[in-house]
Amino acid sequence: MPITAVLGPTNTGKTHLAIERMCGHSSGMIGFPLRLLAREVYDRVAAIKGAKNVALITGEEKILPEGARWLLCTAEAMPVKRDVAFVAIDEAQLAADPERGHVFTDRMLRARGREETMILGSDAIAPIVRALLPEAEIVRRPRFSTLSYAGAKKLSRLPQRSAIVAFSAEQVYAAAEMLRRARGGAAVVMGALSPRTRNAQVAMYQAGEVDYLVATDAIGMGLNMNLGHVAFAGLTKFDGKRQRRLTSAEMAQIAGRAGRHQRDGTFGTLAGGDVFEPHEIEAIENHRFRKLDFVHWRDGEPDLSSVGALIASLEARPDRPELRAAPEAVDLTVLRRLAGEARGDAAKLWAACQLPDFRRVGAEHHALLVGKLFRHLSEGSGHIPADWFAAQLARLDQTTGDVDALGARIADARTWAYIAHRGDWLADPAHWAARSEELEEKLSEALHRKLTERFVDRRTAVLMREIGGDPALFDVTVAEDGAVSVEDEPIGRIDGFAFTVDPDARHGDRKRLLAAAERRLPRERARRAAALVESTDDAFALTTDPVGVRWAGHPVARLTPGRGLTDPRVRLAPTLQTLAPVDREAVATRIEAWVAASLARHLRPLLAMTATAGDLFTPPRVRALLSPLAAAGGMIARNAVDAQLGALDPADRRALRKTGLTIGTLDVFDTPLLKPAPLGWIAALGAARTGTAMPVLPAPGVSVMESGAPIPGFRTVGRKQVRIDLVEKIVRALHDARAARAAFTPDATLAISMGIDAESFAAILRATGFRAQPEGTWTWSNRPRPPSPRPVPRNAAFSALERWSPGD
Repeated sequence: MPITAVLGPTNTGKTHLAIERMCGHSSGMIGFPLRLLAREVYDRVAAIKGAKNVALITGEEKILPEGARWLLCTAEAMPVKRDVAFVAIDEAQLAADPERGHVFTDRMLRARGREETMILGSDAIAPIVRALLPEAEIVRRPRFSTLSYAGAKKLSRLPQRSAIVAFSAEQVYAAAEMLRRARGGAAVVMGALSPRTRNAQVAMYQAGEVDYLVATDAIGMGLNMNLGHVAFAGLTKFDGKRQRRLTSAEMAQIAGRAGRHQRDGTFGTLAGGDVFEPHEIEAIENHRFRKLDFVHWRDGEPDLSSVGALIASLEARPDRPELRAAPEAVDLTVLRRLAGEARGDAAKLWAACQLPDFRRVGAEHHALLVGKLFRHLSEGSGHIPADWFAAQLARLDQTTGDVDALGARIADARTWAYIAHRGDWLADPAHWAARSEELEEKLSEALHRKLTERFVDRRTAVLMREIGGDPALFDVTVAEDGAVSVEDEPIGRIDGFAFTVDPDARHGDRKRLLAAAERRLPRERARRAAALVESTDDAFALTTDPVGVRWAGHPVARLTPGRGLTDPRVRLAPTLQTLAPVDREAVATRIEAWVAASLARHLRPLLAMTATAGDLFTPPRVRALLSPLAAAGGMIARNAVDAQLGALDPADRRALRKTGLTIGTLDVFDTPLLKPAPLGWIAALGAARTGTAMPVLPAPGVSVMESGAPIPGFRTVGRKQVRIDLVEKIVRALHDARAARAAFTPDATLAISMGIDAESFAAILRATGFRAQPEGTWTWSNRPRPPSPRPVPRNAAFSALERWSPGD
């Protein structure tokens, strides 16, 4: 049976050749370094040969149709003694790995196909093949494409279709998070991911949903993706014992993922991190590395007659210089710890000790679980109790938590999947294998969602792909509710005429989102402008902060000072300034028309008062009163216009009262203007004129409230603010109850019914000329109003004497 060693760098088609050769035989088996890779090739071969003829055999996943003839396995799970026509071992240079190398060495030495055996690997393994397998034919394959060094690049400057390779979960997460901010995110691939999670992440990358991939060095083991550039986040890794620099061969294995088939690839580092040495660059570009001078070995068929004999076999040293005893692995360390529990069954104990430490908890803690398993297997029926096994799965059956928590649960679930796939450890292994697979799938789907949520911003990814392209090609849509999307990714919403970036968007994305939207929103704003112009009055409303106008619930204009209180200017909101001039003018005209109609409807008395005050045919003494009254919104404190009132004759007063004007004891006002709607407009016009905030008005129906900031139409008395017409009503009732200037006891019933307390009632009495008497009664005294100052002619010769006082 011929043995062929097909050696060469990455992207030489070695694995593809092995698959072709295997499919050309009546049966075959390939051992891979990763479960992920075994699963990937299983899917390919199953598509060629039919699923019923193909098996997948890994520690924690087995698909074994009866009569399957082609087997895809991890190296550790290969059934070495199975009779098949073809056998291949992939990535054979891993025989030099301190942790797993002895497995690959054993498979090279013992795994044989009946008709053909193939060893795949890098050229570094060539001397070992010549020494251990002198009968093997060595075939070298050149790389299909060129791999060249591209230097250090900032993460934000990496080209699309790049992979960033890191050597710890923390580095992976940090790089993926930075890519999310800068480029919309990345797919994440780590060796510990389940095939389902890994496939979902890779599919997202391959479909172009993201343009970047962040991975551990597991990417170097044959995972084929459309990569153009590989950037190293670092050049050192922890190998289980110490932090060390990668070898040139390890660097090349990873860098070689860039450029597939005939397309050239590049590699480099992230700016600010480790840098390649010149000799490393030369070695990677030219595929020249130091050859291996030894590989690790451990007896692949140890003596199981006793625990002592077993340990001695595993500690045995090889008798060839090309072989070196493998460092003590976790399984041997656990075996030593549990040697006293063997009970004469070394084979069963060794099988339990070979449970991989998927959880990475270390030999000491791992031995606790292995010991418990062995005790279950050594007692009673010799099976693990179903209820205990079910409890372990139930403990893990939850999809809450972050990426790390879900990753830890999947690692734990792999342990129980491995156990379930041991055919003799459970009474119903098929049932528990299915349950374990369901759990892993459930956790894997949750982890994929979490990875995507944490490390992918689809919206930014879409925008970044469009940068540099023709803005007209953007597919921007506006939904009926105002939601704005680019390429079906929501980027914000347009409310009225204002576009607002999605609140979930990061600060760094806002400029891009605004730019994308503003290129295509003018047409939508023009459509809305036309709708505003055609709207009926009920689509508009007054806003209070700031004072302005709403249309369809959205602010469209502010009111600013005009020629007078009732003639404000309408200033369109900044979001409407982007409209075409003709649309802008039409919108402004429509809003001004609504404001004018609203003032005519709610402030008719004030408009009439303003017109009368400005009419030259109105008697000057009446105009003198109406001008400040109209400027104050149709209500003013009486002491502010005492002089003007004193100038009126009885006929003037009667004429004014006929118009609805009340000349009260404390205030002069037009009663209809004290209703809620007119009062709201008066407050708004006053705030717009002074540029101040509009006061908070009482709710409709409220006429008495606690004192606070001044409110149009209300007077502060004591601890209350009372509407001025009600104060006047109380004062008139008091005057009706008194007898001339005689002492009397005021009746507070009316005030109390209005919600006015005793202190505020007393304040009204004092403000209107009533004086409290010692015995508790009140008298009224007609307070002399302050005399109007006698005007002094400015050109009078002795006018200065009017301002002189003794002592000056």
